[in-house]
Amino acid sequence: MSSDPWGRVDETGTVYVRTADGEQVVGSWQAGTPEEALAYFERKYEGLVVEIDLLERRVRTTDLSAKDAQTAIDHLRQQVDEHHAVGDLATLGKRLDALVAVVDSRREERRAAKARQTDEARQSKEKLVAEAEELAASEQWRVAGERLRALVDTWKGLPRLDRKTDDELWHRFSHARSAFSKRRKAHFASLDAQREDSRKAKEKLVAEAESLSGSTDWGATAARYRELMQDWKAAGRAQREHEDDLWNRFRGAQDVFFQARGEVFAERDAEQRENLTRKEELAAEAEKLLPVTELKAARAAFRGINERWEAIGHVPRDARPKIEGRMHAVERAIQDAEEAEWRRTNPEARARAAGLTGQLQDAVDKLQKQIDQARAAGNTAKADKLGRELEGRKALLDQALKGLEEFGG
Repeated sequence: MSSDPWGRVDETGTVYVRTADGEQVVGSWQAGTPEEALAYFERKYEGLVVEIDLLERRVRTTDLSAKDAQTAIDHLRQQVDEHHAVGDLATLGKRLDALVAVVDSRREERRAAKARQTDEARQSKEKLVAEAEELAASEQWRVAGERLRALVDTWKGLPRLDRKTDDELWHRFSHARSAFSKRRKAHFASLDAQREDSRKAKEKLVAEAESLSGSTDWGATAARYRELMQDWKAAGRAQREHEDDLWNRFRGAQDVFFQARGEVFAERDAEQRENLTRKEELAAEAEKLLPVTELKAARAAFRGINERWEAIGHVPRDARPKIEGRMHAVERAIQDAEEAEWRRTNPEARARAAGLTGQLQDAVDKLQKQIDQARAAGNTAKADKLGRELEGRKALLDQALKGLEEFGG
């Protein structure tokens, strides 16, 4: 028989380990000497020590999950409890107990951290919702639209909350965005209507201007043309595709009349030459407005210059194209700046995109209402089914809103 402080081998080859509860059978050894038997099971003990050392190190120095750590502890404890090694098994058990305490503590820390993170995410989303609801009433279409897009990106970067809370906050957030989009759509639809009204009004002005182009009642007709010009300016701008054509017809009709009048009143050349000098001064003043940096100020300044221009009267016929070309170039540059601002808004495309967004939002609102009704009725299965459909509709709504936002504010 052979033994050491932690175990022994009896005359039948049975190997025992000493524990606080007495000797426990480790196994049977028939292939060699008792010393070899003890050495074999002592090596198994040393292997357990190495595994526990490694696990302790992983728990201390890595982000090993509590679940994985507990699984490893349970595996090692089974080997210790089944007494398949010779050594201080009680100490190994205590080390495993200590590891369990560390893992439990880590689990609680992570649970608390997750709770804090969730609370912070909830507060952040509530702030996003509050800002979105405030922006929904804004008329700063571009600035508010850009800010809402930034809020969406921020929302996407935040963790999800529990489903009910997250859905409620998202519903408010999405509703605010949709409300803003609907108001913006209505605004630009109104602008479209105004431009259509302007087109119709200018069509009538053009028709009258063309009907007067052959008149020889110089004074009355010239006065009427001036009135038509004032009406033209008051009518506002038509759609881009109509504005230039209408203007060319309107201006062409006036040119026909005033050219005829100029031929009849050739003796007024001296006056017209003086007019040319004054218009050259105004053209130079207008040209100083370029390049356009402040559209509103440039438009107002040009309007004042143009009013003085119109008050001056005609210039010699051969000088008219050049001098009017200079003024028209300035006017065109201001109009181009206006068109650039208009193109950025792209109201027709926005209206189509906003219409789709509104339909999707209505579908989302309807599904949300059905889900709430199903939950109130205790029909969890139906609520879950509708919830999955709601997620799909929300994804489509997100895509539609993103497309809408690309049109700018």
